[in-house]
Amino acid sequence: MKQTIIISLLAVLFLVACNSKKQTGPDDTPTSGVIAIAVDESLAPIVQEEIAVFESIYKETGIVPWFSGETETINRLLHDSTRLAVTTRPLTQEETTYMNQKKLFPKAVKVATDAIALIINRTNQDSLIGMPVLKDILTGRIRNWNELSPRNPVMPIEVVFDNPNSSTIRYAIDSICGDGKLNGHLQAEQSNRAVLDYVSKTPRALGIIGVNWVSNPVDSTSMSFIGNIRVMAVSRYREATPANSFKPYQAYIALGDYPMTRPVYLILSEPRMGLASGFTSFVASDRGQRIILKSGLLPVTQPLRIVNIK
Repeated sequence: MKQTIIISLLAVLFLVACNSKKQTGPDDTPTSGVIAIAVDESLAPIVQEEIAVFESIYKETGIVPWFSGETETINRLLHDSTRLAVTTRPLTQEETTYMNQKKLFPKAVKVATDAIALIINRTNQDSLIGMPVLKDILTGRIRNWNELSPRNPVMPIEVVFDNPNSSTIRYAIDSICGDGKLNGHLQAEQSNRAVLDYVSKTPRALGIIGVNWVSNPVDSTSMSFIGNIRVMAVSRYREATPANSFKPYQAYIALGDYPMTRPVYLILSEPRMGLASGFTSFVASDRGQRIILKSGLLPVTQPLRIVNIK
């Protein structure tokens, strides 16, 4: 009897140990489980669409996006709050070294090319702008709309960004201003949606926003933008003309005619093949790239057909 009791007790302890191990082990696979991912808020529309399609295919998955500015998105990855971040820049060498020391070994997968769009109020007729002029506005050398054209009313140019720590502000500093510092009448809202709302109500505003936010969701050709604002055509030259200025359409992004573009990365730090890896593979796959193609961004692998109509 005593021997039977001992054997039974050992069996119970073995089962408890097995169950404990099962509970503390990984609970997600490439096609099942629930995870949170960090996402640059300027990319929210396309990421939400990718998640919706992915979850409709793989019914046992749940992906919870944390939308925030670029700084917070990267920090969540660095501090191991998430194993996947969607950003418009790769990690710096310092950030990569930090993660390598934690044995996380991040991998950046480029999935698309995004564009920065300049938006103005519907009543503003000054729809062309050159990159040198835009730099002068951001650095405070040009402060009024009538300095761009005598036919414009005398009113201050109010530049509106999405977030004080956003990738859009970083792009403005690094890629537009160069060594110059942002100056002039600048303000930051809390989101891209807030920028759209503010510009639609403010004639003096100049919004700087991710193009995905202004793409027309009902236009399968991606050749139109939402109707409550105007999207400016941008030239590489100071004197912007209809011939040398381009709007952020996919074709102009692909051909390099539109001057303000940036890559989109999925940065993965998952040490094993889990749900973060499965979602990354999906976005980079043919189906995921087709979703990007329809969104107005330029996919990395999906071919873009460009037709020249005379």
